[in-house]
Amino acid sequence: MAKICQISGKSANAAKHVRHRHSAWKFRAPHKNRWQQANLQTVTIQTPHGKKKITVATSVLKSPEFARVLCGLKPVPKAWLKKATYDI
Repeated sequence: MAKICQISGKSANAAKHVRHRHSAWKFRAPHKNRWQQANLQTVTIQTPHGKKKITVATSVLKSPEFARVLCGLKPVPKAWLKKATYDI
C-alpha cells in the first residue's frame, strides 16, 4: 500500500540524518540520506454507499473542511474515495 494521503496527496520527503559528533571540533558530522514519512492514519467515513476506510494525514484530520465532511455538512468528494498512487 502506498504511503500517501488520499485527500492531500502528502507523501514521503527526502531528508538528511545528521549525527552530531562531539569527539573533536575538526571532525565533520556525517550526513546520511533518509525518508521522512507522512503521519498517516486510517479513518472510517460514512458515505452514501456505506462506510469507507481512507488513509489521511493528521494535518488534514485537524482541518475544518474535513470536519465539515465528517459531520455531514458537506458531501464527500469523489476524489477522496480513490486509492492514492504515485504519479509515475
